[in-house]
This record gives sequence, structure tokens and C-alpha cells, in this order.
Amino acid sequence: MFADHGFHATAMDDIAAEAGVTKPVVYQHFTSKRALYTEVLHSVGAQLLEELAVATVEATTGRARVEAGFRAYFRFVTENTAAFRVLFGAAARNDVEFAAVVDAILEDVATAVGSLIAIEGTVEHRRVLAHAVVGIAEATSRDAIGAEGADLDPDRLASWVAEFAWFGLRGIRAEET
Repeated sequence: MFADHGFHATAMDDIAAEAGVTKPVVYQHFTSKRALYTEVLHSVGAQLLEELAVATVEATTGRARVEAGFRAYFRFVTENTAAFRVLFGAAARNDVEFAAVVDAILEDVATAVGSLIAIEGTVEHRRVLAHAVVGIAEATSRDAIGAEGADLDPDRLASWVAEFAWFGLRGIRAEET
């Protein structure tokens, strides 16, 4: 409902009806629509992090980790388009409280990605590169789900973007002191 109609246009009555419960039942679990939306953001973020962790844990090389991570991300997007739109949509970005939740999720994703980047560099250098990789994935996903006739094959997207990221990361040199 939030993905299709946005936060402000979605009423608790509509949410209750879609869930097959009464509005008082929804309020037994969530004190407000804002609390429900915040919980949705946290849930989607946790699901994305879990899928990235599961996908990369068994990869045996850096290149395999890069491709597995992108594949998991793009599969998440293509299989959960509504969740992606909620997490990265205007409602989450244009509201201070929601934006803080999304920023924390992105920081967690970047931290996870940064731990997989094996370069001779500082922690700060890896953090910046991790955010760049996350940005590449988000921008590619926006294009893939928003463009008419876009190729939504997550394996193909992962292959293309992983090759770009892998060779870009291989070119990183340690900072000179």
C-alpha cells in the first residue's frame, strides 16, 4: 500500500482492509501510521542486509563476493520492487524521521560492503568506496525498475555492474602518506 500510494495517501483504514483486520487491530500493534511505516523500513532494510550476508558468505574469492553481492541486491529489487520503492522512495527521503532510518540502513549496508573490500587503504577509504558501491547498486536499480523495457534480469545486471566495480576496485591504490 505504501509503495503504491505513498505514505501520506495511505490510510490506516486501507491498511487494515488490505490485511484483513480491523483498524483497532492494526493500532494494537502499531501506535501510529508513522510507527508502522518506520517498522516497514526497518524490516525491509533487515531483509536486504540478510540477503546480502547470505549471498556473500560462501563466496571464495573477492570477485565472486562482488558478483554475489550485486546479484543478491538486484534479485532483492526485482523480487521485491514495492519494498525497494518504499525504502528508496520520496516518502522515506523527504521526511526527517524516515530519512534517518534509511540513512542508518544505508550505513549498515555500506559497513557490510566495506568489510568485503580488500584494498590497501584506510578504514575511511573503504567506507567511502563502500558508499560508492551502494550508490551504484541503488542508481542501477532505480533505472532498471523505472525504465520502459529495461532488462530486469538480476543476473545480467549483477554481471555488468560487478565487472565495473571489480575492475574499478582493482585499480585503487593505497593512499600515499
